[in-house]
Amino acid sequence: MRLDPFYLIVDSAAWIRRLVPLGVRLVQLRMKGRDEAFMRREIVEAKSVCEHHDCQLILNDFWQLAISEDCDFVHLGQEDLAAADLRAIRAAGIRFGISTHDESELATALAAQPEYVALGPVYETRLKKMRWAPQGLDRIVEWKGCVLPMPLVAIGGLTPERLPGVFAAGADSAAVVTDITLNQDPEGRTRQWIDVTRQFGSRAAASSPVK
Repeated sequence: MRLDPFYLIVDSAAWIRRLVPLGVRLVQLRMKGRDEAFMRREIVEAKSVCEHHDCQLILNDFWQLAISEDCDFVHLGQEDLAAADLRAIRAAGIRFGISTHDESELATALAAQPEYVALGPVYETRLKKMRWAPQGLDRIVEWKGCVLPMPLVAIGGLTPERLPGVFAAGADSAAVVTDITLNQDPEGRTRQWIDVTRQFGSRAAASSPVK
């Protein structure tokens, strides 16, 4: 499969309602510390917005909710992957991506045969304290060679200014959270991300016509 080069990650349907209409084509809804009823309402609203704007919605972690709410894509961290019923996920027709941070996690991810693999943090990130040092661009090169032909998602400390190096190293998609959500002008920053990433998406499409 081919992922959109701009991978937005937000924590609410409100962010999706605010930013997806700007031209976002790939968004992850990542909710933490919420009760199930709240998350179900958020998923329903997020799905409605994404379907209206032709945007791929990916639900983070909660694969049981993804099944019951008829989502078609879920992202799993390593702990969630260990507890997930991949047979049930696949039986429901749900695709999934997996986070990785080191060689052991990469091997675990590849064994699960996901739709994509994510690597992070590429740079120091403000989102949360990580026990892994920044991976750097050389790590993207290494990971890309391991995951082919699957797409590779880069995440962690990314900005539009850093994207040329990230894509040149082999990333297929660049994920962002705080560079947009903590920006004084989230809409303007989203448009900037879209403008920059579309350049790389156009090059990928020209060299690989099959989705």
